[in-house]
Amino acid sequence: MSEMNAVDRVCLPHTITSLITDFRDLGVKEGMTLIVHSSLSSLGWVSGGAEAVIRALMKVVGESGTIVMPAQSAGNSDPAGWINPPVPESWWPIIRESMPAFCKETTPTRGMGAIAELFRSFPGVERSNHPMYSFAAWGKNRTYITESQPLASGFGEESPLAKIYQLNGKILMIGVSHESNTSLHLSEHAGSKLQVTKSAAIVEEGKRVWKTYREIDYDSDRFDEIGFNFESQKDYRVMRIGNATCKLIDQRSLVDFGQRWFQEKSRKS
Repeated sequence: MSEMNAVDRVCLPHTITSLITDFRDLGVKEGMTLIVHSSLSSLGWVSGGAEAVIRALMKVVGESGTIVMPAQSAGNSDPAGWINPPVPESWWPIIRESMPAFCKETTPTRGMGAIAELFRSFPGVERSNHPMYSFAAWGKNRTYITESQPLASGFGEESPLAKIYQLNGKILMIGVSHESNTSLHLSEHAGSKLQVTKSAAIVEEGKRVWKTYREIDYDSDRFDEIGFNFESQKDYRVMRIGNATCKLIDQRSLVDFGQRWFQEKSRKS
């Protein structure tokens, strides 16, 4: 681990200029492929809010690099599996019939935070076409990363996560834990995972349909444990930016570590 101390700005507002300095001090560089997980509130007061954070990242990475953020929309799913909150069973058929089909331009994110929600509609950003597990990307490799995401393997070997892996990308965590670290879902494919049935509203051949498909049962419950073990053994960079603990991690190193963890778990089960 490489730990640094930023200039103490806890009592001052963050600005685009100060965030550019901080992200560079953390190790973010021009030309990087960077997947970002973030909590805006964790930073403290930011002049310009989510927009300022996005513009600062774009300035540091530049058009020769690529910024990716998760744009997941878990609400477009079978209500039979909803637990937070659940809905009455009598509602399920109505929801399945009436749920708007996923639309890259209009479907909002859910639980991704204010920065990711704004980023998906930013000029020059492209979004992948998965009803639950889409990603938004800006920069040099935005089209490559977001095109042709498989419906039945949203975080698998042909997903945006796998393409970030191929590009030797980095993970930037701004005030969030590894529970939010989506790249570890790619690691899950290394273990023998239970297949489950999922459903979502999509557009198929120009028509709205309720589509059912099979996919592994993704589960982030152990991600904090995996991340803690990774950080105890592997090198990464960490720095406080305002009130937020921010980490810059090699995605390939983390995914490989997670794959070994899931393979070991699979052998023991």
